[in-house]
Amino acid sequence: MIPVKEKSDIISKFRIHETDTGSSDVQIAVLSEEIGRLASHLENHPKDNHSRRGLLKMVAQRKKLLSFLSRENEDRYQVVIKKLGLKK
Repeated sequence: MIPVKEKSDIISKFRIHETDTGSSDVQIAVLSEEIGRLASHLENHPKDNHSRRGLLKMVAQRKKLLSFLSRENEDRYQVVIKKLGLKK
């Protein structure tokens, strides 16, 4: 879980308008942070298969959101990819 303060910082960086908390951009950014935290957890606990399954589900969800964003708005997609440092 991401602490509330850090999550609100991520939301403020990626939101489209003042009250935005659920756009694709924000969801991708929050998922990326959670994926990073869980990946580092799995480095220390390699046999934690329950968390590994959750990680794979989060990666799949982020991929779906990224493909949606690339279809709907290519410019925003490029901005999100660049800010998060993802490959594409």
